[in-house]
Amino acid sequence: MKLDILVFGAHPDDAELSAGATIAKEAANGKKVGIVDLTRGELGTRGTPEIRDSEAAAAAKILGISVRENLEFADGFFVNDREHQLAVIQMIRKYRPEKVLCNAIHDRHIDHARGSNLVSDACFLSGLVKIDTKLPGQDEWQEPWRPKQVYHYIQWKNLDPDFVVDVSGYIETKVAAISAYSSQFYDPKSEEPNTPISSKNFLESITYRSRDLGRLVGVEYAEGFTVERHIAVDNLDAIF
Repeated sequence: MKLDILVFGAHPDDAELSAGATIAKEAANGKKVGIVDLTRGELGTRGTPEIRDSEAAAAAKILGISVRENLEFADGFFVNDREHQLAVIQMIRKYRPEKVLCNAIHDRHIDHARGSNLVSDACFLSGLVKIDTKLPGQDEWQEPWRPKQVYHYIQWKNLDPDFVVDVSGYIETKVAAISAYSSQFYDPKSEEPNTPISSKNFLESITYRSRDLGRLVGVEYAEGFTVERHIAVDNLDAIF
């Protein structure tokens, strides 16, 4: 299956929290979108990896994406080395996306910047013809593939975006997908320990952050992204 957009996240829920409305909008507009989670989030204070697996599957249905996979890297301990790069390259070559979205360039959680660098490096390496990869259980070598664009979503820290996406009309879908991770986020009945993302304030920040970013660009809601290279447009009319 060739995808238009492949989204990577260090943990299940990274993609939903930071780019969920953009993902939902692209899928609703007919784009084939997939998510690859690098880890199962097994070091998370609340819930279990098995619960996160089922929550991620439920969130994928809400977003309307075509596929979701998990590379099962070690949460908190994966590194940007040859072994992990090759595993990410396999996913890139398997789905041959035009665009890749991935973690924030730096953030509170150490896995986010690490995942960002890992995916960015793998996107470049995936285009090199002398790097050989096969999918597990397959005999055929994969063809090289390099995505045309790599964009980084914004997570805990308020990084300045290089561009924003108007996601008006899709914030409800994003919130519903996030709410699928009921073990992780605000639940006044939960007896699990409190975490930085389990507060009511954090859950509400998802909406008011997008609303404020939308205010700055004249729309109702927006999500921001950073880029690795300059964005080119055909003419000034192409800028909304």
